[in-house]
Amino acid sequence: LTSYDMLSAPKFTGIGNYMRMFVEDEVFAIVLKNTVALAIVVGPAGFLLAFLLAWLVNEFSTGMRTLFSFMFYAPSLVGNAYFIWKIAFSGDSYGYINSLLLSIVWLKSPQYLFTIIIIVQLWQSMGVSFLSNISGLQNVNRDLYEAGAIDGIRNRWQELRYITLPSMSHMLLFSAVMQIQSSFSISAVAVELAGYPSVQYSVDTIVTHMSDMATVRYELGYASAIAVVLFAMMAFTRLIIGKALNTVSR
Repeated sequence: LTSYDMLSAPKFTGIGNYMRMFVEDEVFAIVLKNTVALAIVVGPAGFLLAFLLAWLVNEFSTGMRTLFSFMFYAPSLVGNAYFIWKIAFSGDSYGYINSLLLSIVWLKSPQYLFTIIIIVQLWQSMGVSFLSNISGLQNVNRDLYEAGAIDGIRNRWQELRYITLPSMSHMLLFSAVMQIQSSFSISAVAVELAGYPSVQYSVDTIVTHMSDMATVRYELGYASAIAVVLFAMMAFTRLIIGKALNTVSR
């Protein structure tokens, strides 16, 4: 609610920052659209993919399960794992993929950037959700499956719907929350692969815009207002997903 630049005292502006954000700031409109689009794709896709992979890997022996768990979690252990993708898609002859297709400048073309960011973010953000789902699957009471078979459950899909999902609802919620946080806070991947600003602001997000306002322009009051809007979006999404998971778990 203030105008603050770290050098002078904060000046109360009321809703001025929010008026600027939604009425005057054309870049914010673009990054808001990008953030929502990325969240819609990366959030649900990452959540479902992490669960499906965990469900499949859980069927392997202990040794194979450990190996696959490490493989899927490894990108989350390395903070700058996107560097591998940056090398692969580099827009010059040094990019391994681009050197084969020099007519396509991957990280300089808006039509490719969005898809590349989605792929890299999914690859990097799925580890925690995958591990939480594996943990949830491992802790399902095996006696429930025997009881379910006696009560009429005849296939794996019915086991999944009536036993597995309700039994690991707490882990599903944790996984969903982590995916919400990951999908709404995409920043480092976009900046490292496409720079800031990206071509036509095609993959810039609310977080990158907020960081620019706070650390480059020192408009901390405005950056704080952006952070409040981002928090409200994440909280609202968390509420909706929580209700959806409660419905599925019944």
